[in-house]
Amino acid sequence: MQTIARTNINRCFERRTLLPDESDFFWKIEAGIVRTITWTEEGEMIVLGIWGKGDIVGSSLSATRPYEIECLTRAIAQLVPYNQLVNMTEEMLQHIRHNEEFIKIVHNRNIQLSIVRLLNWLANRFGQVVAEGHLIDLLLTHQEISEIVGTSRVTTTRIMGSLIERGIIQRHQRRFIISLDRDPFWHYEI
Repeated sequence: MQTIARTNINRCFERRTLLPDESDFFWKIEAGIVRTITWTEEGEMIVLGIWGKGDIVGSSLSATRPYEIECLTRAIAQLVPYNQLVNMTEEMLQHIRHNEEFIKIVHNRNIQLSIVRLLNWLANRFGQVVAEGHLIDLLLTHQEISEIVGTSRVTTTRIMGSLIERGIIQRHQRRFIISLDRDPFWHYEI
């Protein structure tokens, strides 16, 4: 009875808060955006993924320890028992697909290319079309971007400045717009 009471309600979490670790459960994101993170033995953060509406996350889905889920925006999530994964084949396949796309972005040796691919991925996944391009409606700092692609904040700031200068991205109230009138990715495609 306690399991049903714990799992049939949506819970709200504010930006920068952590979703509680529930070992026999996972979280289904109903609204908002979260990231999953871990750390190396030296204390360096590793971003494991960025997740949104319809995605499932949780330490029960990962062998990585430590494992935390941090809200990048205000988020609404529902606690789901681990044994219900049997009924969630599509969500599991989607989780695997998003994870593979994310790995491809962060494992690029060219940091500028990683940042450009990350912004494009975020625009396609979480963005909305506006007159100037795709608005990434997510307050990402240069530090958070650097944590995602595995570089320094200084390098990220330099690359972001270059992308703004070239008109590939625009800043709009601490958010980014990927320009539609330019094809910023043509020179990165093989």
